[in-house]
Amino acid sequence: MQDVYATARGPLARMASPLAARARARRHVRFFGLARLAAGDRVLDVGCGRLGLRALEPELQITGVDLREQPAYPGRFVRADAAAGLPFADREFDLVYCSSVIEHVAPRRRAAFASELRRVGRGWFVQTPARSFPIEPHSLLPGAHWLAPRLRRAYWRLGAAGEWEDIALLSRGELEGLFGPALPERSGPLVKSWVCVQPVR
Repeated sequence: MQDVYATARGPLARMASPLAARARARRHVRFFGLARLAAGDRVLDVGCGRLGLRALEPELQITGVDLREQPAYPGRFVRADAAAGLPFADREFDLVYCSSVIEHVAPRRRAAFASELRRVGRGWFVQTPARSFPIEPHSLLPGAHWLAPRLRRAYWRLGAAGEWEDIALLSRGELEGLFGPALPERSGPLVKSWVCVQPVR
């Protein structure tokens, strides 16, 4: 099982990691089939990290992209900043996959980021934590994402995230403005994340 909070700190992160991994697997089962991939389709995993989509779909033909070098990534890998342009042709991939990444992109760069993902893929699968959910998913702190950055930075030190990062979670409307209609992933009655899927076929 993938360690979702591998770079986080403290006992809360250790307890949350298996729960988050199970939630991620359930989300994948529920939503990924909506992309309608076929055998041999090519997938681009933007923000792949050390493993990314390969943890859930090891048999797919996946190219990983990340801002940082990922020497342990098990497959084709390209270091690139999607908001600055991807080194791929238009519609080179059948599906562009991007899970829990766009909230890390500065708001002023998100339109360019989204435009590149849409350009290189015939379809896409984009997921991001919901801003309306009461627990900030990186720090695991209640309400942290609702604070102004100055206050959030001070509060952040109490959480599991480790180093400070100015993460701006998206609303449903913001995500839909970039990738089209969004589906809710719920935790009980609350929306935990939003998922936009443009089917390949």
